[in-house]
Amino acid sequence: MGFEEKSLQCSDCGATFAFSAEEQEFFESKGYTNEPKRCPACREARRTQRYGNDGYGYRSQRQMFPAVCADCGKETEVPFEPREGRPVYCSECYAKTKQSR
Repeated sequence: MGFEEKSLQCSDCGATFAFSAEEQEFFESKGYTNEPKRCPACREARRTQRYGNDGYGYRSQRQMFPAVCADCGKETEVPFEPREGRPVYCSECYAKTKQSR
């Protein structure tokens, strides 16, 4: 199926942007059925707003919680909220307990 370049209007900034034949082929290969709503600049801005400057760097945006290691007593941070009665380990102690399993 041959694609032709289309002009679309961005839903965020209202600018007109090109939806090239190559982009349309890519969208079809991924199974996407909808055309993009945002221009490339607004897509990038939204991605940065949601995930930080790393683009898709999810880990850099995780909320960290303070904790004390149940094994060595060292203060550490973990990517989940510790619960009462559940042990939390620093990365070194966690690696040791994981190896012994």
